[in-house]
Amino acid sequence: MTPSANPDAALCELASAGDTKAFAALVLLHQGAVRNQLRRLAQGDLALADDLAQETFIQAWQHLAEFKGQSKLASWLYRIAYNRFLMHRRSQPAMTSTADQELADSITDPSSNDAHRSALRLDVTAALGHLPETERIAMIHCYYLDLSNDEAAQVLGLPPGTLKSQLLRGKARLRELLAAWAPTT
Repeated sequence: MTPSANPDAALCELASAGDTKAFAALVLLHQGAVRNQLRRLAQGDLALADDLAQETFIQAWQHLAEFKGQSKLASWLYRIAYNRFLMHRRSQPAMTSTADQELADSITDPSSNDAHRSALRLDVTAALGHLPETERIAMIHCYYLDLSNDEAAQVLGLPPGTLKSQLLRGKARLRELLAAWAPTT
């Protein structure tokens, strides 16, 4: 991949050689997306997501020389973040999610005049919380993070066919959970 085709390539090369400013630039470019991924995986636990994001970038710095550029840097970072999330979850007896009101506050734009869009966003977020974890995580990576099926399968360490099955089951369950939802005009 040429540096023009991959804007991260030059920064990765410099950071791999020990340039901390280049790595800081990579962090600035990707921290929002990684934190967003982790916030959704942590079901709104912002402190946990931020801690895991910090661990993700520490691990990325330590292993940047191993990144060969065969995938997007963002996909590599998502994979590290997902692994950090899994390691945390395994070390905890049970992961607790935030209260519904805290979740609503975090995803609702108070300046929005579109009450229907806000209501739908809240209902979809709540419905996602009722999906089996494998389906919820697949949907987060494909629809919220806008990864292709192949990229999401790579991040999650799944065969593409398994990911597609989880997406289909997740969409079917969401349809069932949201069947009663209808905007009023």
